[in-house]
Amino acid sequence: MKCRHCQSELTVALIDLVTSPPSNAYLTQQELQATEKYFPLRVLVCTDCWLVQTEDYAGADELFSSDYAYFSSFSSSWLKHSEQYVANMVDRFDLDGQSYIVEVAANDGYLLQYAKARGIPCLGIEPTTSTADAARKKGIEIIEAFFGVELANKMVEQGKQADLTAANNVLAHVPDINDFVGGFAALLKPAGVSTFEFPHLLRLVSENQFDTIYHEHYSYLSLTAVKKIFESNGLSVFDVEILPTHGGSLRVYAQRTDTGGHQTSDNVIKILDQEKSAGMSSVDFYAGFQGKADRVKNDFISFLIEAKRTGKTVAGYGAAAKGNTLMNYAGVRQDLLSYVVDLNPAKQDKFLPGSRIPIVGEKYIRKTQPDYVVIFPWNLRSEIVEQLSYIREWGAKFVVAVPELEVL
Repeated sequence: MKCRHCQSELTVALIDLVTSPPSNAYLTQQELQATEKYFPLRVLVCTDCWLVQTEDYAGADELFSSDYAYFSSFSSSWLKHSEQYVANMVDRFDLDGQSYIVEVAANDGYLLQYAKARGIPCLGIEPTTSTADAARKKGIEIIEAFFGVELANKMVEQGKQADLTAANNVLAHVPDINDFVGGFAALLKPAGVSTFEFPHLLRLVSENQFDTIYHEHYSYLSLTAVKKIFESNGLSVFDVEILPTHGGSLRVYAQRTDTGGHQTSDNVIKILDQEKSAGMSSVDFYAGFQGKADRVKNDFISFLIEAKRTGKTVAGYGAAAKGNTLMNYAGVRQDLLSYVVDLNPAKQDKFLPGSRIPIVGEKYIRKTQPDYVVIFPWNLRSEIVEQLSYIREWGAKFVVAVPELEVL
């Protein structure tokens, strides 16, 4: 396989999680009677541009279907983050009713609703029908399509050039990263700004966040790689912030290379130096990651088997892609974990891909009173522990498996 960005041959592996179905391909009762599609889940490292990426097996149309069930608005902490983002961008770049904001991967309108509330004209681009419809119900204009240079050029022709574009947790999700980034360079006004948020590869590797690897994530990103990709496609990075979201993320600020006037912040040099010091431009940094993931898998399986042997019941919370990666790699099935709770009605009464564990509403926790509740979206650990604090009433305990098994 060749690198998605620079076309170099890929020979170095980060991790091999064997095979699994797409992590958001939740099953209906009827679909349980059919065969699921499984794809290899192997991640490779480009030793030229240092883009870390999955091997090509599944196309975007197989991963982001019309009934895609990930809705951003079900996390209260993410909504607060998004509202603060809009406030910060308005203040920093003097946005007002004459400005135009475009969000790529607008999902259910979780972010643009705050721009709309401030009277700032905005538009979302979202390829999945289920979430696009939810955004429209909030009064947000949506283009239901995948983003790239062609769509950006059409929008510019229609007078929809942007002062600000937002792309949160989507840069990793695109198979053609060059076309995707080039689209922002085409869409921005001469003085426009693009922001991108994505989980930081430095944190993923150093903190053993292997469960954030799944087919929908084509790329795993460092600032080192992103800077090179942007520069090859008409954008230049002028600032970057470290965020606590999703286990540790970066927010990168970029402008058109030909017309942007923002001076480059010291933050850019600081984080590039941090990545260099960590060895991210050497093969040694990526060695040993497989063994760390295997230890988590083995410890998790041992915990579940011991719980079953001693008559304890285990439920899960959060029908998240993270959990699906972990459970499919570990081979967990309903005999070891009874059910998974999720607040999203679009997931309830369905079944997790691969493991086929049922997804239920929160009332099942009070009804069945499990001995343990495994928190799969560990990045929302504090929020979930507070939300489900009542399980302490019957002596239940919380469990997280990543970055290491911990009973709380």
